[in-house]
Amino acid sequence: MLPEAVLTELLEHQLLPPAQAERIRQDEATRPFSLHRELRLLLYLGIVLLSGGLGVLIYQHINEIGHGVVVAAITLLMLGCFGYAARHRPPFTWAEAPRAGFLPDYALLLGCLLFITLETYLQVQYSFFGTRYGLVTLLPAGLFLGLAYWFDHRGVLAMGITALASWVGVTIQPLSAFATNNFWHSRLSTAAIGLGLGLMAAGIASERLGRKAHFAFTYLSLGSNLLLLAATATLLDFTPGPDSLPPALLVLLILGVCAALIWHARRTHSYLFLLMGVGYAYTAVTYVVVRFLVATADYGHDGGVFMLLFLYVPLSAVGVILFFVNIKKILGLR
Repeated sequence: MLPEAVLTELLEHQLLPPAQAERIRQDEATRPFSLHRELRLLLYLGIVLLSGGLGVLIYQHINEIGHGVVVAAITLLMLGCFGYAARHRPPFTWAEAPRAGFLPDYALLLGCLLFITLETYLQVQYSFFGTRYGLVTLLPAGLFLGLAYWFDHRGVLAMGITALASWVGVTIQPLSAFATNNFWHSRLSTAAIGLGLGLMAAGIASERLGRKAHFAFTYLSLGSNLLLLAATATLLDFTPGPDSLPPALLVLLILGVCAALIWHARRTHSYLFLLMGVGYAYTAVTYVVVRFLVATADYGHDGGVFMLLFLYVPLSAVGVILFFVNIKKILGLR
């Protein structure tokens, strides 16, 4: 919507005829307000609440309903969702496919959620997969990634990537994390960094090769966030494992990925990648500064180093404020 102050300023500088300004006012006053995003959000929330509500209802009346009936009902509803989505599926193309409507998209999303529900129910109630916990996460990962490309659905792609990350975690460290309360093992962090690099490479390849180039944002955002989060958590770990990556290598890796994200953000005018790059880079630089000041400090005589350490926080806060003030200039926007 064009603000009234802008119209007034244009009229004062005689850059806009009064008749045209009046037409703009009438158009702004009578233009229909789009509820597209609001309706899609409500539909998404409805799907999540429906699946959650059905789960609670079944849990409360499981003795009356029976496990076989529950499995059959979930299976039929899941197949119905997949069938409806397949019936309205646009022809496959490596470019972004035209949308057939939002109902098939959310039917596919509901079908994927029901698949996870069915898989979990079978495992908990009947131990369907036994102790093959990796298969429990690998199966939905493969299914969702395939469906994401077949139906051209970025939401299902994100679910597939999440399931793939879960599979890597279960494969590296199945249940020992829960037994030892060590949720972030050095092997797990290294695997997460490797998966993050792989996802980022997949995003770059999809964009360069023109194979679902619009999937690149999902690959790059999830992959870079996973990589940077794993590297930062390992860097800040006070009890690193013997096979953890050296801190110097982690700092270089974080700064290198952040530099690539900032470059990509300037090229695509993306606020998300810019904030991720600057945020994680700030954490890595702060780690280096603090470690350097603490290592060079003389605890008995040198108070200047600690003064610099205390000054670093407000000075860096000023830098963050200046960054947000000039964020459009950084992105090359006016």
